[in-house]
Amino acid sequence: MSDRTATTASVALESFYGTHHGWLKSWLTCKLQSAFDADDIAQDTFLRVMGSDSLSAIRDPRSFLCTIAKRVMVDLFRRNALEKAYLEMLVQLPESLAPSLEDRESQLETLQLIDNMLDGLNMKTRQAFLLSQLDGLGYREIALKLGVSVSSVKKYVAKAVEHCLLFRLEHGL
Repeated sequence: MSDRTATTASVALESFYGTHHGWLKSWLTCKLQSAFDADDIAQDTFLRVMGSDSLSAIRDPRSFLCTIAKRVMVDLFRRNALEKAYLEMLVQLPESLAPSLEDRESQLETLQLIDNMLDGLNMKTRQAFLLSQLDGLGYREIALKLGVSVSSVKKYVAKAVEHCLLFRLEHGL
């Protein structure tokens, strides 16, 4: 990208942000009933917009921003639900087995990464993969548990492994 093209893109983004940020934050505040959360989600939304190729191709900016903001909200809600479930599990551990605060943060980050990695898989594929990897079940046991054939389980697990490998490649992991 030339300096001139980069400057033009930067000016377009600044203009887009200046024109729509206030409206988006207001819309999100009404939806979330929290100006703090609305501000975070608006910022994350515009960070994602920065990755889009051409702002000039957007026909309906508000609809476009709403769609992205809804995805950001879903990600936030999933992260919050995962964190809540993790913290509830920790409460059940004896104090002597409880991880340190530093380990908790690291474990929570790992759980969120795994959740992101498995996102996009259909339910049976995800279940087959998790039963195989976490519970150590064989394909026949998984097939019985899911009510599918062994060959379907093999396909599900292969698809999940491929999905995870592609995720790792795309995210440099």
